[in-house]
Amino acid sequence: MSFKAVLSRYQENPPKCLRSTEEWGSKGLYWYRAPYSSMSNRKEHVRITTKSQPGFLERLSETSGGMFVGLMTFLLSFYLIFTNEGRTVKMATLLAEGLSLVVTPDSIHSVAPENEGRLVHIPGALRTSKLLSDPNYGVHLPAVKLRRHVEMYQWVETEESREYTEDGQVKTEKRYSYTDTEWRSEIVSSRNFDREIGHKNPSAMAVDSFTATAPFVQIGRFFLSAGLIDKVDNFKPLSLSKLEDPHVDIIRRGDYFYHSENPKYPEVGDLRVSFSYAGLSGDDPDLGPAHVVTVIARQRGDQLVPYSTKSGDTLLLLHHGDISAEEVFRREQRSNSMKTWGLRAAGWVAMFVGLNLMTRILYTLVDWFPIFRDLVNIGLKAFAFCVATSLTLLTVAAGWLFYRPLWALVISCLALVPVIVARTRVPAKKLE
Repeated sequence: MSFKAVLSRYQENPPKCLRSTEEWGSKGLYWYRAPYSSMSNRKEHVRITTKSQPGFLERLSETSGGMFVGLMTFLLSFYLIFTNEGRTVKMATLLAEGLSLVVTPDSIHSVAPENEGRLVHIPGALRTSKLLSDPNYGVHLPAVKLRRHVEMYQWVETEESREYTEDGQVKTEKRYSYTDTEWRSEIVSSRNFDREIGHKNPSAMAVDSFTATAPFVQIGRFFLSAGLIDKVDNFKPLSLSKLEDPHVDIIRRGDYFYHSENPKYPEVGDLRVSFSYAGLSGDDPDLGPAHVVTVIARQRGDQLVPYSTKSGDTLLLLHHGDISAEEVFRREQRSNSMKTWGLRAAGWVAMFVGLNLMTRILYTLVDWFPIFRDLVNIGLKAFAFCVATSLTLLTVAAGWLFYRPLWALVISCLALVPVIVARTRVPAKKLE
């Protein structure tokens, strides 16, 4: 028999000694690692775990644990919804007070004594006292912030999983692939890979990312406080086309500096560095005009600092562009409204999930009867939907009770709609 025929037979029916099997406890858990596929250049393998189907008591025990998690989620949803309504009311009151008090100085190039301690509206171009730079790469520019972004070429593990039942056992097949290498700004720990051998990533980067911030930023004669400087976050990529390679070991390609022997064919561990900036200070022939912002803050001498309202909250706003005070507060109201509805939706989802987990035990009790199981599942979902909707509306109404009683009454009435609809359908079914 020829060598090719022997090899073909060996591949079709490999010896049992190559099938690594280990028994895990009394549940019959084991794993099987398939040979590497020659089609994937030995960068892919499969792991299969097997366990017996859980019995009734085991599933009932798991459901009981889920009920506790569901109860915690259910209670957390009330806290989330109620505190969100309080935050909404407080923010609306804060913005209404600010709009009634704000004033716009005649000029931003002089400090008006009559506006001392008042809430002022200051639009204008940003100006800094010195250039921000990264001498390691020869980058220098006038801006409020300069960010260096570092990425490393690393192995990335891809996992695909599927679960199926075979011979009365539940099997989970996981396919691990290492054919992808990507630029990542964070270290991908190869220690967590299913197979680290041959796919090891460095544990640290030789160059770190960082953000440099100008210590002094002005609009006209006014200096921005640290809180306002933090709000300048309109980062734009910095073109490196006019810069030279800063070092013989660093190569510039496009808008990246590469720590690599060949940027076209990088190796694991190679680095690439890019830059971005926010709040351009002064007009630049390459980058464009100075960045313009609008600030709402308290005037304290030539400083723009947080404004304390009657409710004890602070007001400190910065928006990009030259806009009126009315438009600033209009945008803040829209942002407050969007955040409110987002948190309301999150609270409703948490309540719905919590109710589902708490009532899951009823589904488990009839799991052995397919017809009843499907009916109970539909009924439990409908119950959770109606109850979550009603309780969410009642919680929202409670949050508005002392501020807008009429709105609270209307919302409370809406909370009864799901219950009324459910009750009116019961007699209809009985008549059928």
